Amino acid sequence: MSQVKYYYDSDTLSYRKIEPKKGKKFALVILFLLGIIATSFILALVYINIPSVETPKEKAYKREVENMKFQYELLNKRMEDVVSVLKNVEERDNNIYRVYFEANPISIEQRKSGFGGINRYKDLEGYENSEIIVEATESLDKLSKRVVIQSKSLDEIAALAKNKEALLASIPAIQPVKNDDLKRMASGYGIRMHPILKYRKMHNGMDFSAPSNTEIFATGNATVKKAKRTSGFGNLIVLDHGFGYETYYAHLSKFNVKPGQKVKRGEIIGHVGNTGLSTAPHLHYEVHKNGKVVNPINFYHGDLTAEEYDIMLNQSTLENQSLD
Repeated sequence: MSQVKYYYDSDTLSYRKIEPKKGKKFALVILFLLGIIATSFILALVYINIPSVETPKEKAYKREVENMKFQYELLNKRMEDVVSVLKNVEERDNNIYRVYFEANPISIEQRKSGFGGINRYKDLEGYENSEIIVEATESLDKLSKRVVIQSKSLDEIAALAKNKEALLASIPAIQPVKNDDLKRMASGYGIRMHPILKYRKMHNGMDFSAPSNTEIFATGNATVKKAKRTSGFGNLIVLDHGFGYETYYAHLSKFNVKPGQKVKRGEIIGHVGNTGLSTAPHLHYEVHKNGKVVNPINFYHGDLTAEEYDIMLNQSTLENQSLD
């Protein structure tokens, strides 16, 4: 309680209470309120302009943000290491595995496709640390896409590896007639004079001159696609080796196989003859790859020595007259 003050009144010879003036009391109240406002303003300025003044909660949030930044930096570094390893795997995949198994390489555009156009990280923008969050998320997305593509590629290589043994056994790789039975390699692949039509035309195979009924061998594992009489090729056998390969054996005297039959490389499928448009007993032999005729000279690596191959190569290039 505030003290009550008195004064001595000489007229009444008594003590009287001193009453404060109303104006002075009001002024004291105003002065007190102004003091409070001024003090609050000064304290606010001090708080705003002194960064070190932080509440415990703000200090905890700040530590958490700094820790998150550090963790994102570590994450980005680890992803860079993983990308480096993945790049090495991609290079080996293109330059070793896919080359060995005759598969087309995967371009860098294919491996990194699918990240243009729309802004897929819009929801992560607008925050104080949006840049590092977007960078980490985008890097992870790109890495995931490349891993998926590489995984599919390795699945494809694994399937090709399983088929490699079958491919090697199926590719035409030997002569269809033994060297001991050959009179000569009569005509090769290329433009030749036709013996019956009497004009130069494309000769799509190789002619092996041999006595009638000489054995003819399948040049690779295959399924017999055709074994029938034709007008131009006479008695014709067509073998389907799979993997896009087919071989033709024309002018035969007789068949040893029938359509749908499975044959192995080196198995006897027919005998040399002189049927169809032919001027002498011989075998006309063709190799087809993916529906196109190719030079059979490239498919004798399975049974010829280097010297024998050179002799056949030289004979096949002579522009002589074919036998069919």
